[in-house]
Amino acid sequence: MSRFILAGLEEMFRGRIRYRVWIIFLLAGCGFGVWNYRMQLQNGLVVTGLSDQVSWGLYIGNFAFMVGIAASAVLLVIPAYLFHREDFRKVVLLGEAMAVAAVLMAMLFVVVDLGRPDRMWHGLPFLGRLNFPLSLLAWDIIVLAGYLLLNIAIPFYVLHGYFAGKQPGHWIYFVFIIITIVWAISIHTVTAFVFSANPARPFWHSALLGPRFIVSAFASGPALVILALQAIGRLTDFRVHAGVITTLTRILTVTMQINLFFVGVELFTDFYNEQAHAASARYLYLGLDGLAGLRGWIGSALVMNGVATAILTIDPLRSQRGLLTIACVLGFFGIWIEKGIGLVVPGFIPTPLGEVFEYTPTSIEIGVSMGVLAFGTLVFTLLAKAAIGIEQGKAQRSLAGNQLKKRSTKNTK
Repeated sequence: MSRFILAGLEEMFRGRIRYRVWIIFLLAGCGFGVWNYRMQLQNGLVVTGLSDQVSWGLYIGNFAFMVGIAASAVLLVIPAYLFHREDFRKVVLLGEAMAVAAVLMAMLFVVVDLGRPDRMWHGLPFLGRLNFPLSLLAWDIIVLAGYLLLNIAIPFYVLHGYFAGKQPGHWIYFVFIIITIVWAISIHTVTAFVFSANPARPFWHSALLGPRFIVSAFASGPALVILALQAIGRLTDFRVHAGVITTLTRILTVTMQINLFFVGVELFTDFYNEQAHAASARYLYLGLDGLAGLRGWIGSALVMNGVATAILTIDPLRSQRGLLTIACVLGFFGIWIEKGIGLVVPGFIPTPLGEVFEYTPTSIEIGVSMGVLAFGTLVFTLLAKAAIGIEQGKAQRSLAGNQLKKRSTKNTK
């Protein structure tokens, strides 16, 4: 076990100059985020754009989005383990690495949103008082923590088998794979319930919010996975089978189409026979009382999602790698806007008293968010590097070579 962990750590920090520069860049991004968070801790949430009227903003928007990215890893797990697709088996560990990174980022976005993070332990299992099962927040903590543990334990077991030269016991991890698949759906469903269980916020109080969360996750997730696999294939000697990209592209195409359909359904319901409950949607899409801070953002998101869906729907276009990359980028950022600040902020506008109070993230919030994103990218980079190295046997050969050198040096002395 110790040799396995040592080999993984060595593989994480071994690489060419380009890889080392990338790691340093991400560490610098983490440092920038820590510096901004220190300013927030010293001065309080007054340095953010949050207020009594709009108490959730960029942080919680990113939290909701990252939970979806984590859940979408199941789209690699299902073909690999349920349909026995060997091409997916070679990349499934990368998907689980992305899930770990996304869950950690989601948790961090909640932490930085707290005014008193030192009291966070009150909500932790076994240490604090969760108010389970009445509190949806308690459910969210449990499902996220459980999903994180599953996505650490399963790859650890599989990679340890590769390292030892043994095939992992099929029935041992298959049971946990089934649990992970169900759990992946649950984490985003519970997150949707955190929003939709608020009857005082009509913009969120919709039975369609849960399905929208799942569909948008299964669109933005494959888009990010395709971009990551393209980058890994271009920058390393790890080759991704074309069938993986083709299958993910088909999933992305269908989910983007369904996501646009859901948006259209919401727009029809809100505006065909407009009532008072549609005030939040009016603020988001058209503006309210002369204030329209999010209109440009949501308009850009709709255009990006529409263009991405058009490219993906037309087979000759999506078959071109350059256009596929553009579609993935547009779809990813379009859903990030729609599901992030485009979902969270309008829910508070207007307030139950009718106040229209706009929210704009400050430079501190943007800096902290960049730090969290840099940390998550760093986690994914290190885990992916170790997984690829062990799966290809590089880590084992490197560890054996280092131990041989040490023995030779001792014998010489």
